[in-house]
Amino acid sequence: MTEEQLEHLIRASGAILGDNAVLVIGSQSIIPWLRERAGKPPRSWPGVFTLSTEADIIPIDNDEKKADLIDGTLGEDSYFHGSFGVYAQGVSLETAKAPEGWQSRCYKMMSSNTSGIIGYCMHPADLFIAKSVANRPKDGPFLDAMIAHGLVKKGSVLHLSTKVQGISVDETKALRAQIVGRFARMEKSMGKGPEI
Repeated sequence: MTEEQLEHLIRASGAILGDNAVLVIGSQSIIPWLRERAGKPPRSWPGVFTLSTEADIIPIDNDEKKADLIDGTLGEDSYFHGSFGVYAQGVSLETAKAPEGWQSRCYKMMSSNTSGIIGYCMHPADLFIAKSVANRPKDGPFLDAMIAHGLVKKGSVLHLSTKVQGISVDETKALRAQIVGRFARMEKSMGKGPEI
């Protein structure tokens, strides 16, 4: 997914919901952060960051009926998907197993391409935690690339890992061990010493 395609999904979601903002979670919430951190001249990023053709979108008021409307209008196999090659999945705040306060750390994505509708995109550290909590094998390359390209720091994600609501103390310990292990593997593969 390109930045323009994500902007289109934000614009279309706001338009069909009659709202001036939506929340974007999941892998494609990384897109505006890549632009912010590209530098000059802009660096190139690995394709794993933009591979998905789906954006997970939460209505700003977390209304379940609105999430269903996104699915029905902009979702997989919809006319929109067939026309533009990307689609939105309407989800809820409960979908994001992210650290407390994640909404306050979102990037405000708004441009002429969004027609003034704001897409609040999840911060990379919160995204890293949410994907680590989900612990799906398919997310491994994405998480590894986030580490390899400096989009997350071990200290920050370990700090945030203690703030995920709805998981037990044992699950938090397992999450932290998983994060430490992933950073250690990546540091070894990149020939770096442990990050402090």
